[in-house]
Amino acid sequence: MTTTQHTVPSARNARPQAEALIDLDAVTYNVRRLREFAGDAAIMAVVKADAYNHGAVPVARTALAAGARELGVTTLDEALELRRAGIEAPVLSWLHASDADFAPAIAANVELGVSSPRHLESIVAAAQAAAMTATITVKVDTGLNRNGVARDEWDVFVDDLARAQAEGSVRLRGVFSHLAHGDEPEHRVNGEQRDRLSEAVADLRRRSLAPEVVHLANSAATLTRPDLRFDMVRPGIAMYGLTPIPERGDFGFRPVMTVRTKVILVKKVEAGSGVSYGHSWIAPRDTTLALLPMGYADGIRRNLSGRIEVQIGGRRHPQIGRICMDQVVVDLGPDGAGVNEGDEALFFGDGRHGEPGAQDWADKLDTINYEIVTGIGGRTVRTYVGGEGSVKP
Repeated sequence: MTTTQHTVPSARNARPQAEALIDLDAVTYNVRRLREFAGDAAIMAVVKADAYNHGAVPVARTALAAGARELGVTTLDEALELRRAGIEAPVLSWLHASDADFAPAIAANVELGVSSPRHLESIVAAAQAAAMTATITVKVDTGLNRNGVARDEWDVFVDDLARAQAEGSVRLRGVFSHLAHGDEPEHRVNGEQRDRLSEAVADLRRRSLAPEVVHLANSAATLTRPDLRFDMVRPGIAMYGLTPIPERGDFGFRPVMTVRTKVILVKKVEAGSGVSYGHSWIAPRDTTLALLPMGYADGIRRNLSGRIEVQIGGRRHPQIGRICMDQVVVDLGPDGAGVNEGDEALFFGDGRHGEPGAQDWADKLDTINYEIVTGIGGRTVRTYVGGEGSVKP
């Protein structure tokens, strides 16, 4: 699911029923914090998957203004979206099929990740057809065994690359890889991957194919492994204020996304009354309920039913019964806690109002905070605050 993008509602319009508030000042703060960890290494801000579901264009602009030098995305379409928005900073796109249409990206000066001789052949053909030179970065498989040039194809790949660069079809700009145990900072494989990447770079240099930039570190490695920085680091989740290593704390980052709605109905129920589908929750006493207009179609996962709390009126209240496609019910207690229809309800955010965080949901689901923020979608409307004011995606 992806979050529907809208402009910020005007003061005359009602607040959206399902809303993801994106704090661009928090992005700025987090990028500057990352610069402290990165040392002399440059920062590539990873804005793939629509900036982890925060909005690629506004987040990219904010990250660059805060000191990031480059941008990283997965697909060609993601890269071209940034170019259409007028963003001129270096953009690397690293995951595509060998039969992709590379011509538009080459024309837009998008840097292309190359993971096999087939990818390289296709890029060369597209560059020759357009009478242009494609800028490429070699992805080396150093042990993750996903995309990246495999060891048994390396020699053939390097021969093909040397020929393509000599004839002017491509320009080698970078070499990179991806950590398999980045969220386990002391794991021995991290050092092995560092060494394998260094060997690949040395091999290229022996063939007069010296890269301008080498990078390996993700958020976790940026924060904990100075030896993995090389020339540039590629933080992703930390830029959005979430820790890549929960057991080591939050590293001082500020969560960027707050998911909120409003109370649309307050009602009393008697003891013994069942609530929501299947009556999985039975009122143990006379109580007051709040109805919230978000559900699993908006990213409030059904398997969180009865397991989360929602912040309303300065207090956390338990969510009860099954989470439905469009609705969530909260128990306010017998006195109603002073909650009224129209009051703000926070599912998760930066914690400044006492609300849970995305990590709280991740812990309950035995998953990672990445999945929580990227899963908010459906009818959810993004509202941007901070930065240079209201930002239109």
